Amino acid sequence: MGEHTQENPIRLLLLGGQTLFWAGLGRLLASKPGLQVVAECADSAEALGVLSASPVDVVLLDPGHATAATDGLMPTARRSGYPGRFLIIAEAADAGNSASVIRLGAAGIFLKSEAPERLFQAIALVANGAVWLDQKIIRLLADRTIGRPEQPDSPNVGGALTERDRKVLDGVLGGHTNKKIALDLGLSEGRVKGAVQRLFRRTGARTRSQFVRAVLEGSLGTSLGLTKGARTAAAAQIPSVPARFQPVVTGSPSVRRQPNG
Repeated sequence: MGEHTQENPIRLLLLGGQTLFWAGLGRLLASKPGLQVVAECADSAEALGVLSASPVDVVLLDPGHATAATDGLMPTARRSGYPGRFLIIAEAADAGNSASVIRLGAAGIFLKSEAPERLFQAIALVANGAVWLDQKIIRLLADRTIGRPEQPDSPNVGGALTERDRKVLDGVLGGHTNKKIALDLGLSEGRVKGAVQRLFRRTGARTRSQFVRAVLEGSLGTSLGLTKGARTAAAAQIPSVPARFQPVVTGSPSVRRQPNG
């Protein structure tokens, strides 16, 4: 994915209904250099129409719109061929809802109680292929699965992880991209990509968010030590982001739909 700049902004779609929170969020994001609000939608049908007509990098939406039984945006958008990313904006940390949206392929879950600058970080990371899971959600998922017996049909095969694979695992759980992991470990990006693909095959995951959930559920081992290690890696390593994503909030008005730059 290309580097995002003010000339090449991250294109956003908001789906949260006509509430004060989502209206304020739209104004906040529209005022941020490097971000472009393509549309603010009230329902999934409207959002699908936008996604079919306009390029969107990240969809921000609440859990209800993501997973609704008849018209949840995430599964419907995927079936329609939408290739972008989903960032869930949640009221509170909830293990059940978190597991559901991750299973559907959400790239991140952000809590409304967090500061705006943290949201800018989350959007930047998700747009560039990383995963954002709030520390509270990581702890909930890990605590719920500590001590769960390993399933006999678990896809965990191939013996113990190598030292390199464990280091790559820590990087993935920390939300880092392959390029960042390669720089940190002094490896080629190709070697890191190969290690990530091996880890994915061992857990049966297809996306990084699904992989994080699989690790927390014990797909790479259900011992107490490994689960705690996974939780620590994922919760403690909040990666840095480029300076242009630091908060710059002005009073520019929100526009329901804006032309693509």
